[in-house]
Amino acid sequence: MHPETRIGHIHLKVSNLDRSIKFYRDVLGFDLTTKMGDSAAFLSAGGYHHHIGLNTWESKDGKPAPQNSTGLYHFAILVPTRKELAKVVKRLADNNWPLEGASDHGVSEAIYLSDPDGIGIEIYTDRPKEKWELDASGNPVMGVKPLDLKKFLSEI
Repeated sequence: MHPETRIGHIHLKVSNLDRSIKFYRDVLGFDLTTKMGDSAAFLSAGGYHHHIGLNTWESKDGKPAPQNSTGLYHFAILVPTRKELAKVVKRLADNNWPLEGASDHGVSEAIYLSDPDGIGIEIYTDRPKEKWELDASGNPVMGVKPLDLKKFLSEI
């Protein structure tokens, strides 16, 4: 793959379109750009045509995938700064949306949650590359340390 290759968007099968729109728009803060009747919707940040597609074409009123099955573990949303990540944490708390985890990975800081259909989401911010710890071979050292959310939120 070319080094400038990026993942462009995700498209999720959901069980209830309006409930999912409410979560991605009202709880996470994405903008609804297009809605196709009661079967599909597209949401974005910053005026892009869409970062998230939602549809009920094959999943209306469906059940979440069982935990012990194959499929998507989570998708990740990169926010530009630590302050923006803290704002997301506050928005989730204000909406009583539960976090499933919060970690310092050395190269990034992340929170983990699930959407209304149980789809895993990581929302994270990268540390500047010059602040990454490197091993003897020059590769980034990554790990899983707890993220102190109280201290984190006090910085906004």
